[in-house]
Amino acid sequence: MHIVLVEPEIPANTGNIARTCSVTGASLHLVEPLGFSTDDRYLKRAGLDYWHLLDLHYHKNFTALKEKYPDGRFWYFTTKGGRPYHEVKFAAGDFLVFGKETAGLPRELLAQNPEYCLRIPMLGEVRSLNLSNSVAVAIYEA
Repeated sequence: MHIVLVEPEIPANTGNIARTCSVTGASLHLVEPLGFSTDDRYLKRAGLDYWHLLDLHYHKNFTALKEKYPDGRFWYFTTKGGRPYHEVKFAAGDFLVFGKETAGLPRELLAQNPEYCLRIPMLGEVRSLNLSNSVAVAIYEA
């Protein structure tokens, strides 16, 4: 499995996600620009014991990622998704794509892929789960 973070902004979230990827065997793809340095102490502290186990990839933009994996199946997690994530049959090698903490995924990306937009059901007035929690929910379901 592949976890993709498009323009992540908070180092501690990315560190926690790196830890989750390490313990599940998922590859982590970071799509630039990043909102932090990968030398950031908060990033390292969140995943400190796991960095050597992480299969980490950097991409200049989302287009570059898609070009590198032209046959990949990409699932876009968004609060605007029409289908709940648990109704999908995920397959080995799928890409689970998440947007930045403050804005989510770009609207044009969602508009181009409506059949692959998934949501994690949530109740109430809360905008969304924390990014690292959302990734954990998704990767364990997948």
